[in-house]
Amino acid sequence: MKKTYIYGVMLSGLLFACCTQKQEARKPVSHTSGTFMKESIERNKKLINSEETLIKQIIAKDTANTYIASPKGYWYYYDLKSDTETLTPKKGDIANFDYEVTDLSGNVIYTAEELKTQTYVVDKQHIMMGLRDGIKLMKKGEKVTFLFPSHMAYGYHGDNEKIGTNQPVICKVTLNDFKTSTEKP
Repeated sequence: MKKTYIYGVMLSGLLFACCTQKQEARKPVSHTSGTFMKESIERNKKLINSEETLIKQIIAKDTANTYIASPKGYWYYYDLKSDTETLTPKKGDIANFDYEVTDLSGNVIYTAEELKTQTYVVDKQHIMMGLRDGIKLMKKGEKVTFLFPSHMAYGYHGDNEKIGTNQPVICKVTLNDFKTSTEKP
């Protein structure tokens, strides 16, 4: 009994000591000034500006086509525009399209034959950000040429094959057909 009493007193004392100590939050070990983020933002601004300048030079030289500036930061023109179709693909629709990819000088990176006909569930599958948005602008049977800065194409990573780091691209896309999400395949 004496032992349990001693253990009880010791436990009470320990609990009392633990609960009465004022604990302070630990201070961070290091402080960052945010310079890395600031430098990264500036680097990206310069990159985007230089890519947009290159694209605008291409547009200025091409008097045969009428370019449209997208609010998302890319440009496009219609090679073949449909006057009869009215619908465009929406989220969940299944788009069937062909495309080829070139660099800004017109050198072919991927041919349509290499890429094969694509089937894409709009906004539910992962594809290049620019194509993801651009396909939703198209009507069945239209052919559109898109000029994508690298941040709308494959970004700083490239595609791990033929498209390099921060490479702007031109995509010629033909929307063969699409089925609305309410249609049965």
